[in-house]
Amino acid sequence: MIKVMRALLAIALAVGLGALFPSASGATTKANAELTVSAAASLTDVFPVIADAFTKRFPNTVIRFNFVGSSTVMNQVIAGAPVDVVATASEPTMQIGVDSKQVLRPLFFARNSMTIAVPAGNPANIKSLADLQRSGLLLGVCDTVAPCGASAAELFAKNKLSVTPVTRELDVRSLLGKVISGDLDAGIVYITDVKAAGSKVEFVEIPIKDNVMTIYPIAMVAEAQNAQLANRFVKFVRFSNTSQGILRAFGFAKPW
Repeated sequence: MIKVMRALLAIALAVGLGALFPSASGATTKANAELTVSAAASLTDVFPVIADAFTKRFPNTVIRFNFVGSSTVMNQVIAGAPVDVVATASEPTMQIGVDSKQVLRPLFFARNSMTIAVPAGNPANIKSLADLQRSGLLLGVCDTVAPCGASAAELFAKNKLSVTPVTRELDVRSLLGKVISGDLDAGIVYITDVKAAGSKVEFVEIPIKDNVMTIYPIAMVAEAQNAQLANRFVKFVRFSNTSQGILRAFGFAKPW
């Protein structure tokens, strides 16, 4: 029965992922190689740009993406979803896949830091981390199973803050959406997310000494359908000057 349930879950995930994966290159004809990449939601903006650069170097390649929370990425892989490459916003999350032997040795390719996202105009007049402790403030964070939530918890502990979030979202993009809409006075998100959102959101910078960083690993899935192409993409993201330049342009820091 357990094997049957696992098989059904894998099929359901395969169907769901297939519906979610648009082509990053836009070319669906004369393609002789396809790659499926499942990645953290905070990579939604930057990875398609990197994919465009990759497909220019390796023509006739189609890259399909699934962007969700890092914990969901790993759960899908362990359940048998048809994925070739995974990228998470958390080393411990990636390690779960390594320990289960579903993921091969990862490479660290970027780092990110946290910031306080606020709606345009900053109606709650938030100026610092200390303001997040105000009574009645509508503060949102990611759930602690997600790297952005774990980083927020670390941030609060580091600065000895007592806060009461009104929501805990499963991924950073969902959280940012609630800040942009004005449903929240503030949210703890990655600096790269507010930069990508442009004028739709503002942010309150957190001093480096008070901030926390998260590191991003990328790896091949052990059962990758196209192992050669998957390995090529992983190395391109980590070692290519083009890829690393794109990551810097989107606000990601060097991995070391």
